[in-house]
Amino acid sequence: MTLADTYEKAEQYISEMPKFTQKNGLDDTKLFLEILGSPEKGKKIIHVAGTNGKGSVCAYLCSILTKAGYCTGLFTSPHLVEMRERFRIGQALITKEMFLQGFLTVMERLEEMRKISGNPKYHPTFFELLFLMGMVIFREERVEYIILETGLGGKLDATNAVQKPELTVITSIGYDHMKYLGNTIEEIAGEKAGILKPGIPVIFCDKRKEASEVIQKRAEILGNKAVGVKSDEYFYNKLTNKGIDFFMYSLYYGYIRLKLDTVALYQAENAAIAIRCIEQLPDGRGIGREQIEEALEEAFWEGRMEEVLPGVYVDGAHNEDGIRAFIRSVEADGCRGKRYLLFSAVGDKDYEGMIDILKGSGLFMEAVAVGIHDIRGIEPERLAGHFEGMSCRFAVDVIEALYDLLSRKREEDFIYIAGSLYLVGEVKAWLRRKSDD
Repeated sequence: MTLADTYEKAEQYISEMPKFTQKNGLDDTKLFLEILGSPEKGKKIIHVAGTNGKGSVCAYLCSILTKAGYCTGLFTSPHLVEMRERFRIGQALITKEMFLQGFLTVMERLEEMRKISGNPKYHPTFFELLFLMGMVIFREERVEYIILETGLGGKLDATNAVQKPELTVITSIGYDHMKYLGNTIEEIAGEKAGILKPGIPVIFCDKRKEASEVIQKRAEILGNKAVGVKSDEYFYNKLTNKGIDFFMYSLYYGYIRLKLDTVALYQAENAAIAIRCIEQLPDGRGIGREQIEEALEEAFWEGRMEEVLPGVYVDGAHNEDGIRAFIRSVEADGCRGKRYLLFSAVGDKDYEGMIDILKGSGLFMEAVAVGIHDIRGIEPERLAGHFEGMSCRFAVDVIEALYDLLSRKREEDFIYIAGSLYLVGEVKAWLRRKSDD
């Protein structure tokens, strides 16, 4: 009996698997890769971990390598609307047929995996299955590079089954997923640094001293070249309501002027990390200045200060550092009217700390706390209670709350939607349905 004969059925099967179950051991993932014929072998893999900015760095890397003529696979998480967003070949999502075939290829070998592992009840976790599918899909599509984003942490992440990456990358480190990764920056950085492999260079965001020291120490033990990216290595030239114009000193071309099609100020840091990665690749010397400039200007990563309607922005900020970065971008928005905030969060985040930062900014005239369709979502009334001291109400339905804000919004007003990628996904799914009608 076939588990699924359509993309929709495959997606439904995966969706019904618990996302936060007990992980299988990394040895299980490595064994399954071997049973699948080691699809990662022969690929140039860039392995990316971190708290904030992982997906953006991955997107910029993919854009640069694609512009330079390399067939590049991109594996990221989470998705916003549909599951195949996690897999791209160049700038394009994989097709539904590719997704289905990847799913079937992995699941057809499940019984063999159970026999060889000696575990008759083995089943890949939600994330592990998607990772295995990605490796199979990228092999079939004959990609040269794979940009691989970790799911959670690093050391025990399913993606860490890859043994010989071309490069490892650690983006900004902050407080998130403390239940799994530890309660201090040093502990969290240690988990992220678990992706480092002997002799493989690591590029890292050199912003937080305690995190940088952990990464550098680990790199020294393994004999790795460690390249930190500091905030003084790039500087803004011009900010508009449509994009960012900044300069950065590059290894091969001296100072280069870069433009990003986003108002998210934090993306300059992520673009700078991507450039440092390119410089450390053996193929990097052959990638031209113009290719880098064009690739970054053309790159687009959904849900990061993205204007989805005139004057309506969604941002995936979902932890305290993310909210701080979000606030810096809002401060520079040039808004001539009022700012409204639509906010939600999930229970395993420090949503009280996030709300304190939002309140303290004094940027929003009114907030609306909403619920989201996720098992970890927080009741909107409970969220609203933490906005004490500023105008805030709560609403059960995200779209009804957004409609209400849109009905009151004047042309000079801005609406911001932040606090959770799940919230961003719900809004974008509604917009997609609306455009299809």
